[in-house]
This record gives sequence, C-alpha cells and structure tokens, in this order.
Amino acid sequence: MILNKKNIYTSAASKFISILLLIPVVLSCSKTPIREDSTTVTPPPVNKSYENGIFVVNEGNFNSGNASITFINTKDTTVEQDVFKTHNDRLLGDVAESMLTFNNMGFIIVNNSNTIEVVSLKDFKSIRTMTGFSSPRFMAIFDSSKAYVTNMNLSVSVIDLTTLNIKKSIPTNSWTESMIRFNNYMFVTTIGNMGLPTAQRNARILVIDTKSDQIVDSIKTGKEPICMVMDKKDKIWVLCTGGFDQVEAPTLIRIDPSLRLVDRTFTFSGGVPSRLCINNQKDTLYFLNNGVYQMPVSATVIPTAPLIPSNQHLFYGLGINPTNGNIFVSDAKDYIQNGTVYQYDQSTASLLGTFPAGRIPGSFCFTTASKKK
Repeated sequence: MILNKKNIYTSAASKFISILLLIPVVLSCSKTPIREDSTTVTPPPVNKSYENGIFVVNEGNFNSGNASITFINTKDTTVEQDVFKTHNDRLLGDVAESMLTFNNMGFIIVNNSNTIEVVSLKDFKSIRTMTGFSSPRFMAIFDSSKAYVTNMNLSVSVIDLTTLNIKKSIPTNSWTESMIRFNNYMFVTTIGNMGLPTAQRNARILVIDTKSDQIVDSIKTGKEPICMVMDKKDKIWVLCTGGFDQVEAPTLIRIDPSLRLVDRTFTFSGGVPSRLCINNQKDTLYFLNNGVYQMPVSATVIPTAPLIPSNQHLFYGLGINPTNGNIFVSDAKDYIQNGTVYQYDQSTASLLGTFPAGRIPGSFCFTTASKKK
C-alpha cells in the first residue's frame, strides 16, 4: 500500500494501524527453522501467454477479500481481469501488496491474509499458498535458493526457494518494508515500532548478513522510509515520508552502502512523496507527489514541477517498464470503483494507453524480469 499524504492515511495507514490493533504483536521470533520440508518444487515451463506482459496488483478493500490481479498483454494490449480467480476458482485474498516473478513463477504477497500465493507463469495455476507470515509486505530474491520477505509485525522471513517454505525468521522489533541487495548483505528499511508515536519511532535501514541471517548494522534515516532503489553507481536512494503525522519534512536520501552512511539528503518543501522507482539504466528516479516526478540521479535539487500532472486523477501506484522505460501509473479513483492504469512515454510523457484495472491498483510487476539468477 502506498504511503501518501492524501491516500495512505485515509486508506492504507488506517488499514495497517487497524491490523496492528487487531492482531497480537509478536515480540520475538525464533531464528531456528520454523518448518522443514524435503520436497523440492520443480519450476514450471513458461507459457508465452504470460511471458510478455504486465501484472497490475489490485489491493482491494481492507477486510473485504477482493484483491485481484490484472494482466496487460504487451503484444496485443489485451487486458485480462482477476487472473488468479479465473485460473484457480477462488479469491486471491485480502489486500494484495506486491508481486515479483522468478524462475517461471509469480509470487503474490497478500498482506492481510498473511500469505504468499505462488503461481505458475504458464497458466497462473496455484503452485503453493505459503503461510506463516506476519502481514507480509515485499519479497526480494537473494539467489536461486534464497529470498527474504518483510513483515509489518516485527520480523524478516527467510524463504527457501527450492521448497517454498519459511526457513527462519529474523526478529527486528519493528515494521520492515523495502529491501535492496548489496554484495552479501540485504539492506532493509524499517519504519519503527508502530505502537509508538512517530517522533519516537526508530526509523532506519537494517543491514542483514545473508550468510548468518543476522542484523549486523543499521543506518539512521528520516521518518518512515518506505521505498528504496539502487542506482548505476551502487548508491542506495531512500524515500522517507516524514511520518503519517508529518513530524518532519519528507526527505530523499542517498546512502553509500560500502561505507554505510548517508552522503546526500534532499528535503521536500511540500506534499508527501511516495512510490520511488528507477529506470533500467539506473540513472533516473521517479516518484509520486500528486503528479509523477522525474529526477536524474545527478540532480542537485528536487524537481519543482511534475513530468506528468495528476489532472484530478488520484495517482496511487507507479512502475517503470524495464524493457522500454515507459511509465505506468494507476488511478485509484475513490477506492470503491475499479481503478485505471495509464501508460506514458518516458521521453515525451505523452499518453500511450489506458487500461482498466481492479479495485485500488497499487503496484506493477513486469514479467520481462522473470529470469533465473
């Protein structure tokens, strides 16, 4: 869910705070294996019907169980709604947060259902429903056998990709969010303990040694670090909203992961930015702040005018197609109607296409990124 002044705190943050009030907080997690399964999952062959396209992750309404996936076929621009339900004859779950593809499989993180649905990219049939998470947020692949999943409730889950099981849980005592791999380390943003006022939350980036799965360091950030990308010089950019109650101004910071320190800070003068993305060349940043903004990584100031004005749309999700750099942005409308997705040219910002989506389209997954590492 987007953390955006206009949208988050009337929708997403209130949803998540409700989760924290309803679900008992787990104060500690074991680093020993949670479960063992000797079964090795054989990845399915790829079917071209889902090989070239874009998945739109529609969050759905909190506690309504109406999350869905929309597929946009980039070859013929056809759109298929509710793909998961169509191919599995059941609903996806409650609040679809994000999705990634790897090794011919799709991993759909379903936040309020505490699950990850693993599907075949051949036919979108379910391979496994992974359970045991605590309000999962995002997933990051480390290598062909290991991945990490952030959770709202005080931990990072370690996934065995050969068996599709949780192998262990790394306790964090805070809500974990975005992840970036750097050498043998995983950098993880943490918003802090949601039970505390924003001013008292320990916002930072945790550094996890992937060999031991231990937290070995941390880097202080602005309040509520929600998004993180890496540029062409291996510098990490982190977008911080300043907190849902705006205890401080939003910031965009740059981190040197080798030195583990902040080497540049940009402060926003208005609005609450969200959805930080980067193009495939890793030299240009994009983010939402009512409109869509474009910012070279070499810039010395934050842009003052949007590349794409919102024009009364409720821009909610943002994605950059890694194949051609085209910009995809979603309109959540009133959070009740089905949303719309707009595609813009990266150079001219001209509108290239409009596509119908499901309820509250929040993020994008490009199937061209589905390659075995």
